[in-house]
Amino acid sequence: MPTPDRLRNRWARVPPEIRDRALAASVTVAAFVPALAMLGAQFGDLPRHDGGFAAVVLVLGQTLPLAGRSRWPAATLAVIATSFAAHEVLAYSPTIASLALYFALYSAGAREERFRWALPAAVTAGYVVFALLVTWRGSPSGVLIYLVYYGVLALFWLLGTVVRQRRWQEVQRRRLTARAAAAEERARLARELHDVVTHHVTAMVVQADAARYLPPERFPAVLATITGSGRDALTELRFLLGVLEATGARTPGLDALRGLVEQPGRVVELVESGERRVWPADTELTAYRIVQEALTNAAKYAAGRPATVRVGHGADHLEIEVTTRGPATDAGVLGSGGRGLAGLRERVDALGGRFTAGPSGDGFRVSAAFPTAEALQRRGNADPVDRGVGVLVARRTKPHPDDVAEAGPPD
Repeated sequence: MPTPDRLRNRWARVPPEIRDRALAASVTVAAFVPALAMLGAQFGDLPRHDGGFAAVVLVLGQTLPLAGRSRWPAATLAVIATSFAAHEVLAYSPTIASLALYFALYSAGAREERFRWALPAAVTAGYVVFALLVTWRGSPSGVLIYLVYYGVLALFWLLGTVVRQRRWQEVQRRRLTARAAAAEERARLARELHDVVTHHVTAMVVQADAARYLPPERFPAVLATITGSGRDALTELRFLLGVLEATGARTPGLDALRGLVEQPGRVVELVESGERRVWPADTELTAYRIVQEALTNAAKYAAGRPATVRVGHGADHLEIEVTTRGPATDAGVLGSGGRGLAGLRERVDALGGRFTAGPSGDGFRVSAAFPTAEALQRRGNADPVDRGVGVLVARRTKPHPDDVAEAGPPD
């Protein structure tokens, strides 16, 4: 059996036009049920009588316009208010149709844009004329009664205005959220482009510079290395474009480490320990980028020196360590102006991991540890950041159609 919350959610997904028509039909049917007449509004304490066909027309004039309250709130309020006023001035028998005036006032406060300021003034002037006509008809009600009833009508208008303000604020919040998400994804995209392009271009430049000091017989090997770096860059750019276009292309991960360390011109040992397990795509991509960044820095600052890449699969974490032997270099000057390592640190932090980089003995060491989702929960982070495969696809928050149609700028 559906719960009340589910029923409200289902009702909220119904188009406004359908909801308005259902409301108009319901109030119209209820208006001709004698037992519900006591729920209707009565104004002026005038002697009541059956108006026949004219009374039926005025009742329908109050209920049927509700079908257009979302699309034409000002016109709906004008027709309903006029029918209500005529019904009360002529002192026809009360019906529940008079409640339609409250719906119309609420809708005008929540949805009206074009006559935002003119409509309240027109309704107030009409109310004064209505009160004078009721008094002229012999109503015993005093000024206080008129003021109290006017306050009740104004309350429904203000209620619609408050709802309109909240809807506008919610739309603004969703827009800001979508904008922030897009900015975050653009920053990730910039980091990915940096990792893909800068690293491979750096390797090509290093090889080209070294070729000047090599004998001619080694030129073919150097050219082959440069060509391989260019092809690797094109391959990773295809991965990146595949993610952006949602074509299902896989981004590089732990399986691609073997090809990374076995590139020509590198003396790198890959050591893997522990039982291999499946890690999220963003974790494997970040681990790959760490190794790529460290080896590129090694090619720039410790060319020809051996390096070791260690991958440890623990019970509750993945550990990556890259150690380069050679002259120690301060971490602040590494990573293409310091951007590469700083960007990696941000990515590891976003995954709840730990990142360190700095001199170690006679070389340089970069390491990172990524916890599993279970480990994050044990640390008190019950809602770890879940970025999924589409780490580069901007998450756009789509406002609800009612919000777009009904929300406007604040008063």
